[in-house]
Amino acid sequence: MTTYCKIALIAAAGYLVTPASFADTPAATDDIKQQLSQLKAQIAALEARLAEQEQQQSELTEQQQQLASRQDTAKATDTSADGIKLGGAIRTNYSHTSYNEGNKNRGGDFDFDIFRLNLNGSIGNVLLNAEIRFFDYMSAVKYAYVGYQFTDDWQVQAGITKVPFGNWPYNSHNWFFSTNYYIGLEDDHDLGILFKRNISDNWQLDLGFFKNDELGGVDGYVESRADRYSYDIVGFRLPGDGIYDDPSQPLGEYNTFSGRFGYHLNHGELKTELGVSALAGGLHNGQTRAGDYNAWALHSNSYYHNWNLQLQYSQYHYDIDGVERMAVGAYAFYDSIAAEATSATVNLAYSLPVEWGPVTGLQFYNNYGLVYDKSDGSRDTMMNVTGVSVAAGGFFTYFDLVHAKNQPFVGGSASGDSSETERRFNINIGYYF
Repeated sequence: MTTYCKIALIAAAGYLVTPASFADTPAATDDIKQQLSQLKAQIAALEARLAEQEQQQSELTEQQQQLASRQDTAKATDTSADGIKLGGAIRTNYSHTSYNEGNKNRGGDFDFDIFRLNLNGSIGNVLLNAEIRFFDYMSAVKYAYVGYQFTDDWQVQAGITKVPFGNWPYNSHNWFFSTNYYIGLEDDHDLGILFKRNISDNWQLDLGFFKNDELGGVDGYVESRADRYSYDIVGFRLPGDGIYDDPSQPLGEYNTFSGRFGYHLNHGELKTELGVSALAGGLHNGQTRAGDYNAWALHSNSYYHNWNLQLQYSQYHYDIDGVERMAVGAYAFYDSIAAEATSATVNLAYSLPVEWGPVTGLQFYNNYGLVYDKSDGSRDTMMNVTGVSVAAGGFFTYFDLVHAKNQPFVGGSASGDSSETERRFNINIGYYF
């Protein structure tokens, strides 16, 4: 800007002294000399003013750079500072069911679901992540572990951490999860150590060793082994035992190895993870090893624009001589599952960003799951969930219409033998902070 002004002024001065611009007389010459002198004085004054403005601009730029540098330093300090953040959620639930006459007569029931607290952060580069849930009827730690990022690609977690298996982090989109959750093959957490390799060169790997379940195994010091978030084996059933009875033959999982491998493929707008998972461990009765168990799965998770398709095929087997039915525990009650079975799930979802006041996103989904080829001779377990989730500020709400056979929390048991299809309409409203 300064150079341009100088050139313009000099050009103007040159125009004024061009021979064609004045008469060739002494008087005219004296007058022009006087004008030229005045013009030179004006140019000098302008140059002085421009020099002053340049100095002011330079000082302002330096101040802005110093301020930006201080802000960057403050951000870096905040990012690297130790600290633990507290968060959580409060959730309520409405349900209208086909299998409870009282519920139907009342037009459904609206109940308190959970109050939960989350801790997340780091101290001295050691990570902390924990969640505890409080229900009317129990409290349960979902996970609680410390972690350390010992290389750019590898992280280690120790404590109650997630068992790597199947589509990650969930093999479902709805509030009820999939049928796999109720046989211990989705969102399961146990006590152990987990090594996680981040996505790099298109693949990731999770390897875990779990000493026992989150309640200390078969002889853990707890009031009830059913007071837990995720499903685990707590015993086996003998002929004549009720499917909801307290287990009279206790068992606990121990020394379990689990691994999950995922390979990521990108083809234009289509992004897919193809994966394989497997786990194997022992079953203990409190005195000696009573048997073994294992499971494996093939799974895929694909995204195309706003669409998400999840597929999973799984098999599991609890191997104890003469036993065809196992006891499981979660949510303060006991249930039963076949000692061996096959599972298949198909989940489709469509995410729709919106701007409707506080509502910023909708996800429409249909999740289908089937557990079949059961060793105990019970009928298939089927669950189909059609619904939509709504994100609005701190609120997140599920609207689910469930149709199911022999499905826990939908009028049945995973070892049930009913041919009836039950229905449940459910709304779960949560505020997250």
